[in-house]
Amino acid sequence: MNDFKIVIPARYASSRFPAKPLVDLCGKPLLQHVYDCACKTNADTVVIATDDERIASVAEQFGAAVCMTSSDHASGTDRIVEVAQKMGWQDDDVVVNLQGDEPLTPEKIIMQVAENLHKNPEAVCATLSAALSSREEITNPNVVKVVSDINGFALYFSRADIPYDRDMTIPVDDLSEYQRHIGIYAYRVSFLKEYASLPVCTLEKHEALEQLRILWNGKKIHVAEAVELPGHGVDTPEDLEQVKKIIQSRSI
Repeated sequence: MNDFKIVIPARYASSRFPAKPLVDLCGKPLLQHVYDCACKTNADTVVIATDDERIASVAEQFGAAVCMTSSDHASGTDRIVEVAQKMGWQDDDVVVNLQGDEPLTPEKIIMQVAENLHKNPEAVCATLSAALSSREEITNPNVVKVVSDINGFALYFSRADIPYDRDMTIPVDDLSEYQRHIGIYAYRVSFLKEYASLPVCTLEKHEALEQLRILWNGKKIHVAEAVELPGHGVDTPEDLEQVKKIIQSRSI
């Protein structure tokens, strides 16, 4: 399947790691590694979306298509809405949001999330999950959990431990019922246009989870367990060093 597009939002400003997309990672900008992941898929279009000329210049140097966007967007999804409008994409086009700080994303899961949305026309977007492996992750508010219904549609996303094991019936050695949300999304362009007009809901504010706006407005999100686990993302300089070690070990 190659009838989908990839947008990579990239911001220069970051409170924890300024200029992160352009930082050197084993001889290439971090953003180029993400772009390379996207180009390994069979997507028909890959676009880097940014509001910064420095990022645009570097991206064009390594051969990427760039779409300049407003600096006023509150989220990467809002930036993708602008890209879809500027590029004139059709309502039934599928767009994957690939985070610009995920240089170890397997191409298999990028294609998986796009294909899952194609297969589930009642969903407005699709995303992925992975089984948690420790009790510490379950209670960690930085690990977002998701629960889904029998058909694979999300019921809720939370930083809390869901499902809550009130009577302690879930075996200690089997935590597969606890699913960690993997932050990769595929959207239909028709919904992206609608999303731009949806107000922020109270659930989204409380949990600081943008996807709850979609559920609160009665839309369906398809969730599937990822066919391959994503690699380490880069939020801090310390993360960058870990990713460097992983890439260097792969080249040995």
